[in-house]
Amino acid sequence: MAKELQPYSWRGWQSLSHVARRLIAARFLRSIAQGALGVDFTLYLAARHWSAAEVGLLLMAGGLAGAGLSLLVGTVSDRVGRRVFLLVYEIGLILGTMAIIFFPAAWILVVTAAVFGFGRGANGSSGPFAPAEQAWLAQAVPGQRRGSIFSFNAGLQFWGMGFGSLLAGILPRLVPGISGPDSYVPVFALNLAMAIVNLLQIASLREERQMAPTPQNSDQGRADEAKVHHRENRALMLLTGVNMVNSLGIGLVAPLLPYWFHLKFGVGAGAIGSVYALSFFLTGISSLMVGKLSERVGLIRSIVLPRLLGVVLLIAIPFMPAFGYAAVLYVARSIVNRGSVGARQAFSVGLVRDHRRGLASSLNAVSWSLPAALGPAIGGWLIGTGSLTLPFALAAGLQLSYAILFPTLMSQYEPDRKSPAVAVSNRGGQGSG
Repeated sequence: MAKELQPYSWRGWQSLSHVARRLIAARFLRSIAQGALGVDFTLYLAARHWSAAEVGLLLMAGGLAGAGLSLLVGTVSDRVGRRVFLLVYEIGLILGTMAIIFFPAAWILVVTAAVFGFGRGANGSSGPFAPAEQAWLAQAVPGQRRGSIFSFNAGLQFWGMGFGSLLAGILPRLVPGISGPDSYVPVFALNLAMAIVNLLQIASLREERQMAPTPQNSDQGRADEAKVHHRENRALMLLTGVNMVNSLGIGLVAPLLPYWFHLKFGVGAGAIGSVYALSFFLTGISSLMVGKLSERVGLIRSIVLPRLLGVVLLIAIPFMPAFGYAAVLYVARSIVNRGSVGARQAFSVGLVRDHRRGLASSLNAVSWSLPAALGPAIGGWLIGTGSLTLPFALAAGLQLSYAILFPTLMSQYEPDRKSPAVAVSNRGGQGSG
């Protein structure tokens, strides 16, 4: 009976394991802080007189650092466990944020922002340590519930980002008489407070390690294991390639949008934060709907169909004559585009068995973070040359390519197709809940 409960009902929430509830709650709190930083961080850099190209390079550095660390974290976490990496993340975030608040030197800002992805709108994820977080959550969730629970988790993180976006317009004005870069200190203080709470939450959890299956002695057993291993590797390679196309398209525009809105329409944190908040709140609802849709039409269709509409909305944004029109299109695009985040996460972790989910999550993270790191540098350079439209056109073309490539290459790994690799992966997931 518990398997049929939806996680957004009280009984459904209580039916989740203690670990799953804590991880989801930690991500929600983290997303509030990241929502505020997602709006204010590039504006903070503008207040420190950083150019568009410099902002783009810093965001690129964050993406590159995240890509390298993600691959290491995901691979090692399969062997030593996931909890320790989340503790390291929260402790590092606390120390780095305190350093920015009390010693805001440029090199401290660069190092901390690069390692922890400030301003990249990570939707509550633990930055380069997210593969360990994703793998731990997947381990704590039965395979047959993963689509709805991951979509619920995504919905909560979008609502958290929405609350944070509202705070982004309030916090810089919180201390009377303070202006310029110092007015953004309360934004970093919020980030610090959430990191402390999450450190206490994660420290109280215990992790049950999942061991790799014992190699079978028979020739047939070894052959079966090799076949499954090969199919999993092939699925991961295809997903990595497809994700990189989409990620580059997202990175060209998304991290720079607050800066772009400020340049094109002259609006500040209050207006931008309100728009972002509305988009995140509505996207949270959309994520829940996609979670239910995925149970009816499958994960792939629930991912691809909204993204096609998102491409049309994206290309129209730079041609809007006023901020209000552009904001409406941005909100609509967020609803249809970001609502499939949970479905994409559920699809990626379902491609392999439990003992390889750290690797799968890390490859998924790298496939997103590496091209997304290059995107802001390219987009920032284009904006710096005076082109406020070309980044959107390039981004739309890449995201359209993703919408075509994803179902073409990945349909064979749809969970309900019951291919040997997928079937083994699903059995492993169900046994870990």
